[in-house]
Amino acid sequence: MDLVINKMGLNGMINIPSDKSISHRSIMFGAIAQGKTTIKNFLRGDDCLSTLKAFQELGVNIEDDGETITVHGTGFSGLTQAKQAIDVGNSGTTIRLIMGILAGTSFTTELFGDHSIAKRPMNRVMLPINQMGADCSGHDGTEFPPLTVTGTTDLKPITYQMPVASAQVKSAILFAALQAQGESIIVEKEKTRDHTEDMIRQFGGEIDVLGKEIRIKGPQSLVGQKVIVPGDISSAAFFLTAGLIVPNSQITLNNVGLNPTRTGIIDVIQQMGGNLTIHETGSETNKAGTLVVETSNLKGIEISGEIIPRLIDELPIIALLATQAEGTTIIRDAEELKVKETNRIDAVATELNKMGADIEPTDDGLIIQGKTPLHGAKVTSYGDHRIGMMLQIAALLVKNGTVELEKAEAISVSYPRFFDDLNKLYQ
Repeated sequence: MDLVINKMGLNGMINIPSDKSISHRSIMFGAIAQGKTTIKNFLRGDDCLSTLKAFQELGVNIEDDGETITVHGTGFSGLTQAKQAIDVGNSGTTIRLIMGILAGTSFTTELFGDHSIAKRPMNRVMLPINQMGADCSGHDGTEFPPLTVTGTTDLKPITYQMPVASAQVKSAILFAALQAQGESIIVEKEKTRDHTEDMIRQFGGEIDVLGKEIRIKGPQSLVGQKVIVPGDISSAAFFLTAGLIVPNSQITLNNVGLNPTRTGIIDVIQQMGGNLTIHETGSETNKAGTLVVETSNLKGIEISGEIIPRLIDELPIIALLATQAEGTTIIRDAEELKVKETNRIDAVATELNKMGADIEPTDDGLIIQGKTPLHGAKVTSYGDHRIGMMLQIAALLVKNGTVELEKAEAISVSYPRFFDDLNKLYQ
């Protein structure tokens, strides 16, 4: 499709889609809790619907009236064997986290996804889960999906030093640890998003976190809750960037989740000199706020170390932001980008360079020279929703030529109304 190209500023207010990570987990926790869980502001994107359908196939009664989702929890022990292999679509969160839940079942489950999922490494989850007594294996003895998970009702606790900074891996282990006989200890490589830890507490569970060390005793029984999902800062990131780099712009974003483990992009914007105002509106357990962003003069910075897990999903759009900053921006310690929906290091460099950017990919990140004008080109999302949205925001800067995006449909995975929201800002 041909992308919208901006000829004037972007101005207006947007209600950001609900948080993808919390939407996934709200279904999962509702399913494994006892009693009823109600969920408002659930993200009805393809990925989160894959999670919803997966638990329906595992015997959980889930109702959706279009406004509220009601999950009639079965507890861990009430899950039943799916009648067929479960299709997770494009959702890495679904397949990785559900492995931890299935580890404690008394049956075997097969999991598969699309061509992108088939290329994503699963050893990082399979190894600790198997150490706990489950039997997880990949296609033809590899670490890649399709996967077979044979659970056990006698899961052993684990002490596990995380080799990678991954909230998905951590969450899978936590779901298994909730079912294990004894105390598990997880030591993170770097602090990652802590929605799972927060929701364990919200659903009546017990978990202790001290720095990078997490302790959790099992088995535990959870209780259904009311969940209101805040807006997703990963989705907000695209309009935050647009407001900063498109001339004559001011954009207000409502109900954006501000969990400190997710707000690395706000730190980056502030370090780069961006004009960003935050009005906090949420509670202690449901941190959220209204963000107002305006066109700004930006400067290049280095992004590395412990901040990386706090903005790993936002790095593609941060790379675009850096192309419009004065000087050099260096992104390091971001090897995890290689195993997302696509190799996002290569995808960002290849596609933005087609448009006139000056980006050098490295083994663990990117070196970005700014400030560079962008021009029209034929680009592709590679089937990756975040690459697709990043390229649309890049197209807003183009003055000469057109931008044609292949595989634009991938954007519906996390932000089905993305193009509609963008068009609102022209009016």
